[in-house]
Amino acid sequence: MDLINKIKSLSSTFHEDTIANRRHLHAYPELSFEETETAAYIIAFLEKIGVKYKSGIAGNGIEAIVEGKNPEKKITALRGDMDALPIKEESLKPYKSTKPGIMHACGHDVHTSSLMTCLRIIHELRDQFEGTVKFIFQPGEEVFPGGASLMIKEGILKNPKPTSIFGQHVMPLIPVGKVGFRKGMYMASADEIYVTVRGKGGHGALPELCVDTVLIASHIIVALQQVVSRMASPKTPSVLTFGKIEAMGATNVIPSEVKIEGTFRTLDEKWRKEAHVRMKKLAEGLAESMGGFCDFNIQVGYPFLKNEPELTERARQSAISYLGEENVVDLDVWMGAEDFAYYSQKADACFYRLGTRNEEKNIISAVHTSTFDIDEEALELGPGLMAWIALNELSM
Repeated sequence: MDLINKIKSLSSTFHEDTIANRRHLHAYPELSFEETETAAYIIAFLEKIGVKYKSGIAGNGIEAIVEGKNPEKKITALRGDMDALPIKEESLKPYKSTKPGIMHACGHDVHTSSLMTCLRIIHELRDQFEGTVKFIFQPGEEVFPGGASLMIKEGILKNPKPTSIFGQHVMPLIPVGKVGFRKGMYMASADEIYVTVRGKGGHGALPELCVDTVLIASHIIVALQQVVSRMASPKTPSVLTFGKIEAMGATNVIPSEVKIEGTFRTLDEKWRKEAHVRMKKLAEGLAESMGGFCDFNIQVGYPFLKNEPELTERARQSAISYLGEENVVDLDVWMGAEDFAYYSQKADACFYRLGTRNEEKNIISAVHTSTFDIDEEALELGPGLMAWIALNELSM
């Protein structure tokens, strides 16, 4: 039996275990940098199958190593993230979250369980390839500064140093059984914006005696959109969204302070820095012109994610040989952000998408929603494909 069929057979054999691991992780989610139970679960798995590992990296991160023959010949890395989101799950499934207000709404339970089975497959085949595969179980993808950046600082891309790294992420827009790739620029940078507008509060019936912070904040939100619509080049996709406004007044009370929070995303580093300056200047100047003050703070977040073209093409061809060309799709630019981008700044990287959608089963919810779920048939495809991509890369 050739290697690809051995991988498919093992992925099928381990499918029920992959489902069980995913359902356990889904039922017991943990927030970013609090993944102690998740890490313990992974460590128990690694010890059971006899794979060497290091734990406690950037908090709850884990590095596991599987060496083939001639382990120093070539080294590649695979990454799965572990953290959940502060979302209350709306589900009747038996594996629904047991922790109120915490849910695996972005599929990190899928990523972790898939990586566990991928590791198990490659461990079973360790006498049939040359090189080394490094497995990265990463905490804290969902919040700044991002677990990837912290693991890199603590040496996750050293000793041994991989020449390439792959990440697999669920995609509910792609039908189960298919995967997606994009060469070059793929995902946006992401910055968080925190604005505090200050004025003079007072009675809502006497606005002439106040400096209306709600009105100022409203003007700022509307005016800042021109940074994207009128100042950015059409060749530079940008997104500016404000999702939180806090004005603790009342129907007849103008508050002395209003807080606004939002996100800014783009695919161009030069424009990113320029936009920061323009937004701050515009907001502060507008507030001052209306008699108030504005504290405009930008928390610089994840960089853009760029897939190395040649590596991504090799991975795409591996996927075609594993699934058939009809099941490999091309992705568009995605304005979401991912801390996998930090790895892409340090090594040749490929971040691709695993289809999880099934309209017949009504599995159609987007990530970061309270009803997100996957068709678990993806849990047979995902681990095997990742193993095939990694071993193909080692053979290049």
